[in-house]
Amino acid sequence: MQLITSTIPPQNLTGFQVFQSSCKYQISPLNPSAAKISNSRKTAAPFDVTRRHLANLDKLLKKTDPPTMLEPESVRKDPNKGSIPIKGKGLLQDLNLARIWPGRKAAEDMSPKNLNRLHQLLSKTVEYSPKSSLGQRWREYHGCNNWSGLLDPLDENLRREVVRYGEFVQAAYQSFYSNPATSPNEAPLPHHVALLDRSYKVTKSLYATASVGLPGWVDEVAPDISWMTQRSSWVGYVAVCDDRREIARMGRRDIVIALRGTATCLEWAENFRAYQIKIPADNNTTTDEDSKVECGFLSLYKTAGAHVKSLSESVLEEIKRLTELYRGETLSITVTGHSLGAALAVLMADEISVCSPEIPPVAVFSFGGPRVGNKSFANRIESRNVKVLRIVNSQDVITQVPPVTYSHVGTELRVDTKMSPYLKPNADVACCHDLEAYLHLVDGFLSSKCPFRPNAKRSLARLMQDQKGNVKKLYMSKVKDLGLNPELQTSGCLPSPS
Repeated sequence: MQLITSTIPPQNLTGFQVFQSSCKYQISPLNPSAAKISNSRKTAAPFDVTRRHLANLDKLLKKTDPPTMLEPESVRKDPNKGSIPIKGKGLLQDLNLARIWPGRKAAEDMSPKNLNRLHQLLSKTVEYSPKSSLGQRWREYHGCNNWSGLLDPLDENLRREVVRYGEFVQAAYQSFYSNPATSPNEAPLPHHVALLDRSYKVTKSLYATASVGLPGWVDEVAPDISWMTQRSSWVGYVAVCDDRREIARMGRRDIVIALRGTATCLEWAENFRAYQIKIPADNNTTTDEDSKVECGFLSLYKTAGAHVKSLSESVLEEIKRLTELYRGETLSITVTGHSLGAALAVLMADEISVCSPEIPPVAVFSFGGPRVGNKSFANRIESRNVKVLRIVNSQDVITQVPPVTYSHVGTELRVDTKMSPYLKPNADVACCHDLEAYLHLVDGFLSSKCPFRPNAKRSLARLMQDQKGNVKKLYMSKVKDLGLNPELQTSGCLPSPS
């Protein structure tokens, strides 16, 4: 194990100890959608958050008086005739909804119907969209033809599938931040994961271990954030569809592997080990001399911990068990991840694809993923028939690293923060990489000629809470005017797109 040595002189340790007492957990700027941890390392129960939201909505619906900041009638200034009252518009005119839904007539935007839509986008709770049967076309949506003809314009069924897999990753983030610590002295207990899609059940917890370490005194002077320096951390899970109706709808039994992004100090340290190394030989092939990947990503994937198996060994073991358990059924394997999780998903899919002679179709849905390896590695992925759909935000810098000696893999679905009518065109780096922002953009994307559909229905509540500084000021002011509270749905209770 490599050791990251101290950069703090011994004479300054006392000062550091004083400083650490004021340390509070802060969300990574590259994952602002994760819920903050209290001192007890617990988050509010999903039911409590939903109940609080419903109470707020109930109070809103019971209001009869208009907001005091808005007059019941507007006044228009005329240089010749003075002030002329305009009756019957009041609240709707002051909202100026024409700027929120560009391209529509002002009279139409002021209608109660559109005002009601504004309420819904800001205050809706869990809403399950109707899901079309994929039937015999499931292989197309799983990438057998590299999603040809489904991306521009974006097929409605594919949109739902992409966002659905993104929500599996959100569940991984939520589960990790609710209990991030891993004991260095004993094997960890099973990790609870609250899945939005209840047709799946979690079968395996996955851990990633760094091959680098920090000096022991770091944990002594900063015990409250020791989880940030632990070598092994919970990184995701394996789940399998266990609902007969959903299996029939999808046309097969789906096995999902969901992986979160970077969260700990040592994971960040591994991210910056950006030199390329050869991939070790797997069970069925010899060493590929030409294919190389980033050292840090491979380290997190292949390194075993004191009480946990390596991520590679754990996932292969579980995939072999599940494929044997459901032998004779039509199966698929879908690996999904965000940021670091997207990089690990590609490495994982590469190895899964050759772990068994009868392995089911393997596809990757990656969100905001960096480049993983060189051109030879990208060719290797294609030759193994691994299908990769990369969802990329044009404004996300993470998708542009490591440098040009690396190559992206698979097929690209490109979205753009600037196309959202709600987000600022100059949104910051954190917003452009945020997973919820990605799902917001995918849900709204229609085609390259019409980048954001006017009837997008995904709730804005979580986006407004996590990215309030990146939401257009006009829109934030309307939230305030309407008396709505976006601080809800932080426990993963997010609606599916429609």
